[in-house]
Amino acid sequence: MRLSNGLRAGLIALTALFGISASTAAMADSGKIHIRIVKAGFVIGGSGGSGTLTFHGRQYPLSIGGISYGFTFGASETNFYGTVSNIRRASDVAGVYGQAGAGAAVGRGAQAVVLTNQNGAVLTLSGRQAGLIVSADLSGLALSMR
Repeated sequence: MRLSNGLRAGLIALTALFGISASTAAMADSGKIHIRIVKAGFVIGGSGGSGTLTFHGRQYPLSIGGISYGFTFGASETNFYGTVSNIRRASDVAGVYGQAGAGAAVGRGAQAVVLTNQNGAVLTLSGRQAGLIVSADLSGLALSMR
């Protein structure tokens, strides 16, 4: 059975395209992350903090800043630990992560969150929150390398 030249070329192109997309997904890696965020506000809230990314045996310092709008009242501190996945280099973790949510903390409590940035980096975090805060807001978190 003979294949036409056009069909053969199409199958070769499709195979090459599939191979390229499979290899770029396979090249994505992951690392460990720790971040400390302090949040305070009354209607408009702000957050800031610092952290560390551990990727391929090296540690990279991080800066964190953010803003929220909605119903926010109080202040809290959260220490998150977790992983960052779908990154090819350490700088992929830098970017803006958005979230809509509601919550409250009186004293101490646990939190867990999964966030994605414009580079495709996925943060899977859990941690302890301390403080007195009530919120129902839209918030953005900007992570940058120091």
